[in-house]
Amino acid sequence: MDPGPPPSAPAPGPMPAAGRARPAGRARVRSHPEQAPTSTGPVPGRIPPRAAGTPPAGREHVRTAAPAAAPPRTAQPPGTAPEPLPRTGPEATRLEAAWLGRAVGCLLGKPVEKLPLEGIRALARAAGNWPLDDWFSERGVPPEVLAAYPWNRRSAPTSLAENIDGMPEDDDLNYPLLGLLLLQRHGKGFTTADVARLWLDELPAGRTFTAERIAYRNLLLGLEPPVTATHHNPFREWIGALIRADVHGWTNPGDPAAAAAQAYRDAALTHTGNGVYAALFVAAATATAATGRSDVHTALRTGLAFVPPRSRLAEAVRFGIRAAGQEADFDLVVDRLHARYGHYHWVHAVPNTALIAAALTHADGDFSRSVCRAVSGGWDTDSNGATTGALAGLLAGSPDAVPHRWTAPLKNRLATTVPGFDGIGFDTLAHLTAQEAARS
Repeated sequence: MDPGPPPSAPAPGPMPAAGRARPAGRARVRSHPEQAPTSTGPVPGRIPPRAAGTPPAGREHVRTAAPAAAPPRTAQPPGTAPEPLPRTGPEATRLEAAWLGRAVGCLLGKPVEKLPLEGIRALARAAGNWPLDDWFSERGVPPEVLAAYPWNRRSAPTSLAENIDGMPEDDDLNYPLLGLLLLQRHGKGFTTADVARLWLDELPAGRTFTAERIAYRNLLLGLEPPVTATHHNPFREWIGALIRADVHGWTNPGDPAAAAAQAYRDAALTHTGNGVYAALFVAAATATAATGRSDVHTALRTGLAFVPPRSRLAEAVRFGIRAAGQEADFDLVVDRLHARYGHYHWVHAVPNTALIAAALTHADGDFSRSVCRAVSGGWDTDSNGATTGALAGLLAGSPDAVPHRWTAPLKNRLATTVPGFDGIGFDTLAHLTAQEAARS
């Protein structure tokens, strides 16, 4: 998801005067009337009071713990891939496939982000790539089609087939990296206040968008969670919390309730209602798939069990799964989704979560079909591809089970501005994530 700066989100203003900011961590994370988890899901906790001597929220350089050491990585000459690590254990192997799947799906969707559905179909058909089954390319596409539906200008230089050279930076990978860093520093018992402080320390404001940018601004203004999610935040039911949820499922294999609880505390900084429900759905489904003993349909049913059944998000997911079971042609599934949910903004959580569930269901968990269906359905293409690819990668169980045409161009190398991770390999990320999964 990279829709650019939101029109109603001004750049962060000057820091508040001394003594005006409220101390970090005093607010209770309250549940929104349409946000409270189900009885089988997480129960929000209380953010602990600020320790003596800790600077108030909204100030620069807020720290509650010493920064974690940079992830171990073999130094490489510029432009080369990191040395692969030897694989140890099925957990790390599955997690490597999940990280790779997230990157593949994100990269596949990047060049067509923001394009209308008819544009995505026209570009792929003109290249002989429809139904979508490979990277987007402009080779062979008539100039008039390229002129009518220009690629995403930020992404085309790094994400068309002819341009891919490693995984470029994207917020759909930055947030899982921040989630991993959060767990390294604070463990699974982190609070929403810990998420806020980590962002102020390590997340450049220019890498935030929509609800995340508004919440970041609210932190700088001295506001605390959950007010950061609601104060002048029209994007609080959009997709941002969903794209942060994977790491919580990865680190709680077989425990969807714990995964959803972590996702709730993360999401409460920026989102309410259906924006939070989407994160709970993905975290619980991912935790179920992370055991290596579940199929995609069981994972999706488990995820749905953590969403209030009468919410718009639950209705949309049920509709997407049902439509995928009724139509052999996925284009018809997409047409039905767009007819029903096309009035939502293209970054809203409701239509995008329905599309993710429909793509995974229709593909029966197959990796290539899953990511291609998710991206071919439009809306937030890179985020949908990333979340779908991560779950399908877990189900594949191994990087070797993900087709080489997808993983080879990534060169086991991820670019990011999250400190300590630039140039890291997906194998290393898998080992670091497995370490956090093993922590109590």
